[in-house]
Amino acid sequence: MSVLPNYHAFSGRHCETGSIANVLAYQGVKAPHTGQPISEALLLGISGGVTVGYFLFQYEGYEPTLALLTRNTFSPMETIFDRLAIARDVLHTDNAQKGESNVVDMLESGSPPMVWADMFSLPYNNLRVDEHAWGMMPIVVYGLEGDTVHIADRSAAPLHVDKAAFMAARARVKQDKFRVMSLHTPDFGRLAAAVQKGIWQCINLYTENPPKGAKDNFGLAALQKWASMLTNTRNKQSWARFFPRGAGLYSALIGHHGQPGAFQWICTWNAAEGAERGLYADFLDEAAIILDKPALNDAAQTFRR
Repeated sequence: MSVLPNYHAFSGRHCETGSIANVLAYQGVKAPHTGQPISEALLLGISGGVTVGYFLFQYEGYEPTLALLTRNTFSPMETIFDRLAIARDVLHTDNAQKGESNVVDMLESGSPPMVWADMFSLPYNNLRVDEHAWGMMPIVVYGLEGDTVHIADRSAAPLHVDKAAFMAARARVKQDKFRVMSLHTPDFGRLAAAVQKGIWQCINLYTENPPKGAKDNFGLAALQKWASMLTNTRNKQSWARFFPRGAGLYSALIGHHGQPGAFQWICTWNAAEGAERGLYADFLDEAAIILDKPALNDAAQTFRR
C-alpha cells in the first residue's frame, strides 16, 4: 500500500482546525507573516473564533447532559475554505472497496487526505460503543500499509488502527460514509480579509442573534443564562432541579463515558484548555501583525486573563 514519506505533522489538536493545519503543514504551506506552517490558532480565528454555547439535554436511559461550546460551530470548516479560497477534491461513495482505493489514490498523489470516521468506533478514543451515539469527524490518514492505517488525530504522536476497525468507523453514518478530501494551497492574498471577517464573526457570536437557535444559548446571553440557572431553583432547567446532587451533578461537572462534563468541555475537549481563550489570544497576536493593528495585542492579553 502507501505511506507518505517523512510524515511529521502532528501539532493539530482539534478534529477540524487541527486536521487542516496538519495537512497544510505536511504540504509545506507557510504563512506569509511568520514563514512558518499556518497555525491552528490562525485557522480558529478565521473560522469564526471562540464563543459560548450553553445547552442542556435529557434523553431516556441517560443521565442529564450539559453541552458547552467554546468555538464557532456554524460551518467552521467551510468558512475556512471559503475565506482562504482553499480548493478541495472530495470523494464520497457507498462502496467500501472504492472508499479504500480513494484513500490510497490520494496518498499516492503525495498528499495526506482528510477522512471522516466515527469517534465512538475508533479504538484509541476509548469510548463505549452505543447504537444511539455517533460522531463523524475528520482525521488525517498518512499511510495505509497492509492491515494497518496510520493516522494523525489530535495527538502529538502517530496513531495506528486496524483497517477493519477504520473502515467500520468510516461507514458508521451514511451522510459521511467513506468520505475523503484533499486540500489545495490557500490564497494568502485573501488572508487579511479572512482574518478581519473572522474577528467580526466572533464579536457577533457574542453579541448578536446566532445564525440559528435561541439567542440565550449563545454568547454573552448564554453566560447570563448559565449564571441564572445556578441560583434560580424554581426554573425546571435550574441546576438544582436538572442536575440534582449525586449522579446528575457529577455528570454535569465531570461527565460520563462518551459524554463530557463542564471540566472536559472547558479544559480538554477542544484544542486548548481555558475554553480555547488562550489559543484565540494567539490568533489575535497574529492578527495584529497581519492587519497592522497593534491594539489587537491588548485584546489578546484580555483573553489570556
